[in-house]
Amino acid sequence: MTHPILYSFRRCPYAMRARMGIYSAQIKCAVREITLSDKPTHLLDISPKGTVPVLLTNKDRVIDESLDIMLWALSYNDPDNWLPEMRRDDIFELVKYNDEGFKPMLDRYKYPNRYPDEDCSSARENGLKFLQELEQRLAINGSLLGDKTTLADISIFPFVRQFAHVDKDWFYTLPLPATHKWLKQHLESNLFAKIMTKYTPWQEGDKPIYTIN
Repeated sequence: MTHPILYSFRRCPYAMRARMGIYSAQIKCAVREITLSDKPTHLLDISPKGTVPVLLTNKDRVIDESLDIMLWALSYNDPDNWLPEMRRDDIFELVKYNDEGFKPMLDRYKYPNRYPDEDCSSARENGLKFLQELEQRLAINGSLLGDKTTLADISIFPFVRQFAHVDKDWFYTLPLPATHKWLKQHLESNLFAKIMTKYTPWQEGDKPIYTIN
């Protein structure tokens, strides 16, 4: 195997941030787009939990957590300094807050039918509290941890995008001007455009499609 293989699903925010990490690091990678209802056997063989993203490196190492994929990529090359040494703890703390605090509220807001035994009626308002905290940060310098984009911004904005898309009319009436601007900048970036190309789902026996770098 010449290049790493990334199993991905285009609209998954976890997969988005993994793809952005690989693209930023300028690592050539074969992306295999999957269909969630018909997952490839090879994906399940190397990562039985069956979630994406999953990276198989060219050294046969399997990495099946999005943040770990980003860190793997940036350990080779971090040209945009997304992971400055002095802010690492702050970055990881904020990403953890997103993944463990905001993401559960987002899921219950977007997919309340998945939680029939829970009252999800407050999920949107609880998610908004997180966005209000982001707004306070963004209003100061334009990025989450200062005036430069870091791994925190890249890791979190796909989830804010997903939250916004549940009800765009409501979201864009919120008094969150700095958040709206920050999200727009990332969604209109060349980076995001590059990693959101649409591809036909990969099937067993298909040739790799080298799509990142």
